[in-house]
Amino acid sequence: MLKPILANEVVTGSAERTPSVRWALASLCLSMLMPSLDTSIANAGLPTLAQTFTASFQAVQWIVLAYLLAITTLIVSVGRLGDILGRRRLLLAGIVLFTVASVLCGVAPTLWFLIAARAAQGLGAAVMLALTIACVSETVPKEKTGSTMGLLGTMSAIGTTLGPSLGGLLIAGLGWRAIFLVNVPLGILNFLLARRYLPVDRREPKADRAGFDNAGTLVLALTLAAYALAMTLGQGRFGTLNMALLSAAVVGIALFVRIEATTTSPLIRLAMFRNPALSASLAMSLLVATVIMSTLVVGPFYLSRALGLDTALVGLVLSAGPLVSALTGVPAGRIVDRLGAQRMTIAGLIGMVAGCLALALIPATFGITGYVIPIVCTTASYALFQAANNTAVMTDIRPDQRGVISGMLSLSRNLGLITSASVMGAVFAFAAATTDITTARPAAIATGMHTTFAIAAILIAIALTVAIGAYRRQTRQNRSRKIAPVDLGLEPQDQRVP
Repeated sequence: MLKPILANEVVTGSAERTPSVRWALASLCLSMLMPSLDTSIANAGLPTLAQTFTASFQAVQWIVLAYLLAITTLIVSVGRLGDILGRRRLLLAGIVLFTVASVLCGVAPTLWFLIAARAAQGLGAAVMLALTIACVSETVPKEKTGSTMGLLGTMSAIGTTLGPSLGGLLIAGLGWRAIFLVNVPLGILNFLLARRYLPVDRREPKADRAGFDNAGTLVLALTLAAYALAMTLGQGRFGTLNMALLSAAVVGIALFVRIEATTTSPLIRLAMFRNPALSASLAMSLLVATVIMSTLVVGPFYLSRALGLDTALVGLVLSAGPLVSALTGVPAGRIVDRLGAQRMTIAGLIGMVAGCLALALIPATFGITGYVIPIVCTTASYALFQAANNTAVMTDIRPDQRGVISGMLSLSRNLGLITSASVMGAVFAFAAATTDITTARPAAIATGMHTTFAIAAILIAIALTVAIGAYRRQTRQNRSRKIAPVDLGLEPQDQRVP
């Protein structure tokens, strides 16, 4: 059990009571579990919701899309806002917003009311996801950061895995509204724990607070929304609308860079990307997320069409990967604390390359075993990578940048997931030489999967090359000088440690 550590005390007539690390971690775990659960739980209700509201499947898909778009477009901005206003304060607001929006989802009288409530729920989820990781450094000792990151990774995996099955049970027993109202008791408990046990924010004079970049925030949100819609609309078939959205995203990136280079209080300091360690971690996170999503895109078709498994068995086999990820998260974090984040980042990527190569090379004649063993290797290695990469990034970040950096980590992962659903799905269909995967021959499906994971192995190999390069640079720096806190290009007046 982790020993409590002294938190920042704010004098308001009497010193605040020192928070309990154990209960603070319980709050952070709930803050990671709840958004992850709602990422997948609504999928189970789409057929029921389409029937209830007499809507098309394309219309009810916006129940999922509105939530994901809100998270993707706002996660960096809310992270930065937490750095300015106080992470604990904003996290509490995010928990309240998520819980209230869940109530609105549960009582929604129309489909579009439900979609709007889901967007609000996504904003609350963005706050929770961005600031949960940012709060780790203020909650646990530095030597326990890896274990905590592993624990949070486990909670994320549990939420994603539990969502579809829990959603199905709630709908069958209590109706579709229950899949949203289940968040209410969790949200109340989380709010009480966070308010009581998370370290109190440091209070700074208003004159010392950085301003908020409204223009940059708006442009970044619109740019990310355009990219996300381009990747999700059309399901991998790029038409005129998709290309227009991608073009808008490219223009948005150029405009965002220009704004950030000229504003006095940028949302993201462009000098951050001159730090090779941070840039490498963000790039690796994007590549790895792209590959992990491929297992969810390709796996169901391979198991059902190439191996001929029934629906129940497909679901059981698909649960192997998330289950392994959930079980290995905490042990992976402890290994990171013991052996070092950069070494374990490399080890995790090596394991993922091996798993992807196995999926690409093992013939379909090996059956379920030939699929499950490589998937177990890939997802266990992914858990190790996640714990190590998050630890490497967040350990030495300056306090006034933790929120925005945590948001950027989450954003890189989300962009990888969104990109994979479109691009890797298109690669799979192209390699299978078919326009309709549902009617393709088993041999064609097997060829498509092998090709997709051969490309996935190449992507992970690129990430591995980046990791090895970062490790060598760090080793040279360790030999030449004493390591200082990571310099993210902050200007001299912003380098004060509160």
